[in-house]
Amino acid sequence: MKIKIYLLLLILALPTSVLPVSAKQIEKAKSDREMWVDVLYRMAAPVLKNMSEGKLQENMLVEVSPTWDGRDKRVTYMECFGRLMMGLAPWLSLPDDNTPEGLQRKQLREWALKSYALAVDPQSSEYLLWRKEGQPLVDAAFIADSFLRGYDALWVPLDSLTKQRYITEFTGLRRVNPPYSNWLLFSSTIECFLYKAGAPADLYRITSALRKISEWYVGDGWYSDGETFAFDYYNSFVIQPLYVECLDVMSDGGKKRIYNAGQTDYSQAVKRMQRYGVILERLISPEGTFPVFGRSITYRTGVLQPLALLALHNRLPQELPAGQVRAALTAVIKRMFADNRNFNEQGFLTLGFNGKQPRTSDSYTNNGSLYLASLAFLPLGLPADHPFWTEPALPWTSKKAWEGEEFPRDHALHE
Repeated sequence: MKIKIYLLLLILALPTSVLPVSAKQIEKAKSDREMWVDVLYRMAAPVLKNMSEGKLQENMLVEVSPTWDGRDKRVTYMECFGRLMMGLAPWLSLPDDNTPEGLQRKQLREWALKSYALAVDPQSSEYLLWRKEGQPLVDAAFIADSFLRGYDALWVPLDSLTKQRYITEFTGLRRVNPPYSNWLLFSSTIECFLYKAGAPADLYRITSALRKISEWYVGDGWYSDGETFAFDYYNSFVIQPLYVECLDVMSDGGKKRIYNAGQTDYSQAVKRMQRYGVILERLISPEGTFPVFGRSITYRTGVLQPLALLALHNRLPQELPAGQVRAALTAVIKRMFADNRNFNEQGFLTLGFNGKQPRTSDSYTNNGSLYLASLAFLPLGLPADHPFWTEPALPWTSKKAWEGEEFPRDHALHE
């Protein structure tokens, strides 16, 4: 007994640095931001390191839907790069610093700038599939949006030849006649970027898309994806963010009227996205899950993009405190990524929703498509001392409700 007591006292006297620490204890010690950074870096590094070295198309372990529709599988690389950069752009736009996060961010930005150049270099092994199929319109729009979200950090530093190559490729995608759906916003996003960059832009493709999306508003923060409403997350993946961002570019943040754009209104669109953000927050369960419905559900945390975008631009509605939204998003990110089941053996996202579930994918889905998951991480574009990161974590709505706490009544958005 004396020996046991002596050993216990000896252990307690040891410096904490030499005591064994479990993986769970280490995880608990991490801040929310550190956990987000770890997941996003793990998602991004295999893509950007390989692509910057001219090896993505050689090394990426590609997975396609069991019901693949037969299009050229090389669309995978463009989908992977464009969607990842759309989520990464705000974070990579933060200034350099010497923190561990800052060093990771700087490395990713260096890889990204090299990858952007190779993506439009016809002599490179990483030249993307710009000129075949209709799908490149979608992912060119995501690349264009990454430039809008990280204009000074990701577009301005590119050399003049690379910039001209992008303008050429973006302009060439006018060959694609977009379906009468959310695809109208892919054309308009590309043209909005050209407009912002001072290149010739097709204003009709912008204003006609904005008018049509406005006409497809069905109420209470929801837009129809085309003439027939479908209950899915395409308001999250495409419609709400790209509509608001195009309005932002063309109206200078609501300061001027957009000629020939009908009843479109920037501030109104933001209010609708705020209402939709309230709905998304209420869909997050006490356990950090959200309902699994609709097509493209394999885009995982991309479902949360509007909520993340509102946080990034300091536009969260009054009923959603920053600490509450951060806690809710953190709960989902942990639930989705803490068990490591969403990456394949080469470190790329694997086909499924939460794990390897290829039969959940649609006929147009490959594992490059899944990098829309990066869009939940947009608030990393806020500095570490921003209230989003420093406010105390608060229970989110469904957590309060199911644990017997007071929570605010819900109400529809009436215009």
